[in-house]
Amino acid sequence: MSANPFVPDGFTAPRELATDRFRLEPLGGQHNEADHAAWTSSIDHIRSTPGFESRDWPPAEGMPLERNLDDLVRHADDFERRTGFTYTVLEPGSGDVIGCLYIYPSRKKEGEVDVRSWVRADHAELDAPLYEAVSDWLVREWPFPADAVVYAGR
Repeated sequence: MSANPFVPDGFTAPRELATDRFRLEPLGGQHNEADHAAWTSSIDHIRSTPGFESRDWPPAEGMPLERNLDDLVRHADDFERRTGFTYTVLEPGSGDVIGCLYIYPSRKKEGEVDVRSWVRADHAELDAPLYEAVSDWLVREWPFPADAVVYAGR
C-alpha cells in the first residue's frame, strides 16, 4: 500500500454510518476479540462473498488473536494516515461485530478505489443492504468519482 494519503488534503473521513440495521465505525484494536469471533465463525461465507472469492483472506486455518490484533492496529494506522479506511460493522443495540468494510486504493489500477465488505454468515441478509448503504454513502460523503469505485455488486 502507498504511504501517501489517497484522499484530498482537507478531507476528513466520516467516523460513522448508521442505519436502523447496522452502524459503521473505524476498526481498531478495541474490536479485536469480537472481530476475530465474527470472521472466524464465517470463513466459508466470507470467501464466497463478492470481492473475496479470489483473495487469500480470511485464512482457511484462521489465525491467533494476537495476529488479528496486529491487523486491526495496521488498519487503524492506515485510517489515521488516510492511506486506507476500514470500518467495523456493528449491530445496533448490542454493538456486536457483524462485519467489516474496507476502502483502499486499488492495487490493480491507479486512480481506482477498491471497496469490499463482508457480514457474518448468521447476518447474511444484511449483505445487500450494507452494499446499498455504503454505495450511496461513498457518493454522498466521499471525494471519489463514482466511476472510480470498484465494489462488487450484490
